[in-house]
Amino acid sequence: MFNELTLAATEESLPGAETAQQTVETVSNWWDSELARTWLIDAPISIGITLLVAIVAHWILRRLIDKFAQHNLQSSAPLGRLGRKGRAAQPEEVPARVAAMNKVQEKRRQSRVKTLAQVGKSAVAIVVWVFAFLSILDTLGVNIAPLIASAGVIGVALGFGAQSLVKDFLSGIFMLLEDQYGVGDTIDVGEGIIGDVEDISLRLTTIRDIDGTLWYVRNGEILRVGNFSDEYAIARIQVPVGLSNDSTKAWEVIQKATEDACADPTTSKWVLDEPEMKGVSNFEVDHLSYRISIKTMPGMQWDVQRLVQGRILDAMRDNNITVPYPHGIGITHPGSEQES
Repeated sequence: MFNELTLAATEESLPGAETAQQTVETVSNWWDSELARTWLIDAPISIGITLLVAIVAHWILRRLIDKFAQHNLQSSAPLGRLGRKGRAAQPEEVPARVAAMNKVQEKRRQSRVKTLAQVGKSAVAIVVWVFAFLSILDTLGVNIAPLIASAGVIGVALGFGAQSLVKDFLSGIFMLLEDQYGVGDTIDVGEGIIGDVEDISLRLTTIRDIDGTLWYVRNGEILRVGNFSDEYAIARIQVPVGLSNDSTKAWEVIQKATEDACADPTTSKWVLDEPEMKGVSNFEVDHLSYRISIKTMPGMQWDVQRLVQGRILDAMRDNNITVPYPHGIGITHPGSEQES
């Protein structure tokens, strides 16, 4: 009786056993297949290696850019335009005023190096990860040829549609490479926009004019730049003198007043060289005009000009050197009316 029950139970369990065995064989056959090895072993390993190579390449390139930037930031020989290096003068050979000017230029150079380093790292990240992404798609069996072709067509369409944006970025890159101007410089970009540069990006230059207006100028729209603050500036002064004065005496008084003004501690910190008396630059029917040129620190020419002009006017009054129409055009001298 026991044997019969055991035999019956065995016979009832046979279909389930066969099903389990078939399942095991199916799984074993799939595991041993080329498709399983591709998706569970080869593809993950290939993707992992691609990601690892991309991470390492990205890290190495970023480190190289940082090292290059840090080397230039710490270099005692400033990096000039388009890579030219100037000889670093010894501290004891540099006058205080020239040292101050060099400090301003060095600060701008460092800002330019940092900006270029950021641009370089962004470009490296884009290139490395785009190649990694395409390589992963190729590993997964995606045909990337149509994708690349489509990207080319889309790129051309975007190029036509956003060509002004590309122009702005290219202009910004060349502007930084050539060091045309920097933050803090006073520049003229045309269209009556003259002011101090407050910010620079690859697309925009932000300028604050004398009235406090903040201008956002696209780099691609800047066709010419006049930099009033690059390396040094010239304070040019025109002094009108009436024809009734002794021209030699007027020359001496103006020159002496200019030299005294430039030697004053208030002004001397901005003056880089001795003032040059150019002499009579204009000979009009009612006055002479004397021209004076003073080499100053960048951006300080207007301050020097204002201070020197005030000193010259006081000296002319003290020495009875008159300007044309001292009482205004068409106004008779008060003394002539009393005499008549």
